[in-house]
Amino acid sequence: MRIWDVSPRKLCRNHLLGEHRELHAMWVVITENKKGYSLHPETIRWKGKLKALYSRHEELVSEMICRGYSHNSPLDKRKATGFSKQDIFVDSPKKQIQILRQKNCDCKI
Repeated sequence: MRIWDVSPRKLCRNHLLGEHRELHAMWVVITENKKGYSLHPETIRWKGKLKALYSRHEELVSEMICRGYSHNSPLDKRKATGFSKQDIFVDSPKKQIQILRQKNCDCKI
């Protein structure tokens, strides 16, 4: 489970759509107090920052639409509470770029 901290424009198709799917899973875990992945470091860093997670979702959706994908899974904005900026990282953005480079995918990094 990962929410990247790089621009969605730089993500390849697989990472863009995969992050969108995982973001939805994380949203449900946090907003509905589900146990699955609740102790995962990526989930923990987003607790109390649902405004930031909501914003990340909107960035992903915007890029998906630019690429011609349809989007039919909006988040409930009323649940977007807490801080609006993410400043805690499992891996620094610089390290995330290194990770993406090692995947030899089509990410534009």
